[in-house]
Amino acid sequence: MNFKPYHLLFLATTVFFAMAGGAILAPVLPQMVEPLSSTPNEVAQLMAVYTISTAIFSLIIGHFVDRVNRKAVLVPCLVINGLMGLFSFFATDLHTLLILRFVQGIGIAGMMSLVMLMIGDVYKGLDRVHSMGRVSMAIAIGSVTAPLIGGGLATIGWNYPFLFYVMSLPFALLVFLLLPETKECDGSYGGGLGTAVRELRDFRILYTVFLSFAIFFLLFSIVVFLPFMLKDVFGFAAKEAGMVLSIQGIAIIMVASNIKKLAEKLPLIVLIGMGFSLVGISISLIPWAGSLSVLFLLLLVFGGGFGLCQTAIDSQIIQISPPQSRGGVLSIHNTMKYVGQSASPVVLGGILLYFDLHIVFLLSGIFGILVAVVTLAFRKRFVVESNI
Repeated sequence: MNFKPYHLLFLATTVFFAMAGGAILAPVLPQMVEPLSSTPNEVAQLMAVYTISTAIFSLIIGHFVDRVNRKAVLVPCLVINGLMGLFSFFATDLHTLLILRFVQGIGIAGMMSLVMLMIGDVYKGLDRVHSMGRVSMAIAIGSVTAPLIGGGLATIGWNYPFLFYVMSLPFALLVFLLLPETKECDGSYGGGLGTAVRELRDFRILYTVFLSFAIFFLLFSIVVFLPFMLKDVFGFAAKEAGMVLSIQGIAIIMVASNIKKLAEKLPLIVLIGMGFSLVGISISLIPWAGSLSVLFLLLLVFGGGFGLCQTAIDSQIIQISPPQSRGGVLSIHNTMKYVGQSASPVVLGGILLYFDLHIVFLLSGIFGILVAVVTLAFRKRFVVESNI
């Protein structure tokens, strides 16, 4: 297979666009409340509805993704993402936006699953970890730039951030013309979602899927609720909130660029436990951040922990999932990311109805610390099979 370095760049760019599905809009949510005649809780559902859709369609795509060519799924998903962004720009009410965001989730579902599957097709062992590190860097760059782009476009109008998604349309053409097909036509693939579900009897796979849920639940506790804290405490608008949210991406880039070196020295499961420790502690301390400098430091710690977790979790699931059902397992894995993203604003939003933002961050952080403790306790049950 003639897979060149710039082809990996294509995969990383795809993940960047998928990541932007949430990060672009996050700092703009408070600014959408008035023009859409809604409440902060209702506007937050713009994040939840597309992640719910992505979770559902990740499973649907996972049922047949091991049987078809990768590009036959990836290219249409990129087109859907771009078109829904274009239509959302012209929407004038929350109900229409929610429908468009739900459809957009179909595209996001395929984009995330296919990237990981194609990396599993092409790379082996620590090269997979290295490749996932590059993909995580793309996610981190998205974490830095997407909130800035969204906040910047929102200074023109609340709906202008949706235009960013339109860039998926010309990119889809490049993928169609230049990205090679990675599926091997050897007749060994095609077990469907039922086979993938049965793989969950392997404790390592089941727990790694849970970890995928947990880390994105924690991420969205920051992405969704920090802008409201920034507005209430520091008086920040969308542009300033976007700049603050982008801080974490700097640490993610630093960690992700060195993940292969870290994986050579420590098992992936230990890196995951360390990452959750950093994430949980940093979120727990956010309510006591009395100044922007302290908040920036906590977001850097959070970003470092998230970079460790996200890269190591994705690398681990690729390594331990059987090749014949890898696409289905990865679809379940990615579904749980979006279940985590969807559950975060719903669960924590419910808590916010009865308590304040301080309690929201404190409880979220405690959850992260508990996951870290349990993960490190289970570390002996994981055997990294780098030769898969």
